[in-house]
Amino acid sequence: MNELIEKRRSIRKYQSDKPVTSEQLKAIIGAGMLSPSAHNTRPWEFIAVTKREILDEIAEIHPYGKMLRTATAAIIIVALPQTGKAEGFFPQDCAAAAQNILLETVSQELGACWCAVYPNDELIAHFRRIFSLSEPKTPFCIIALGTPDESPRPRGFVDESRISYIF
Repeated sequence: MNELIEKRRSIRKYQSDKPVTSEQLKAIIGAGMLSPSAHNTRPWEFIAVTKREILDEIAEIHPYGKMLRTATAAIIIVALPQTGKAEGFFPQDCAAAAQNILLETVSQELGACWCAVYPNDELIAHFRRIFSLSEPKTPFCIIALGTPDESPRPRGFVDESRISYIF
């Protein structure tokens, strides 16, 4: 199994004195942009945040975003809902981008935690206000980033009872 997949954890405590560099952010967002999408529509934009006041504001409004108080950066994936052949596939496409971001974060020797925004209408409205996003742009998720200040044990595992092989 891929080492990055095995090392990935949801990190909720960060060393707030160790900033994520702009080079690391560029590499991480680049990984998100290389994700697959239905009909190659790439229905996303990315917002990189390192401004302490914004990270703290999000920590206050997002019920599961308290880790942003110590995170030194965050990436918001903004969905661009498609029309035409790929209509309705933006959740899968943006989730694929989030997974690439999470894996590249491990590659950069950083930690991350993914928190959904979509489909919560109240959170979507808050994020649209904070980042001046107009419809149809839809804040999909926020990913906290930073140098880990914890080492959680693995929580995932391979459950053979949930696998069927058809040869």
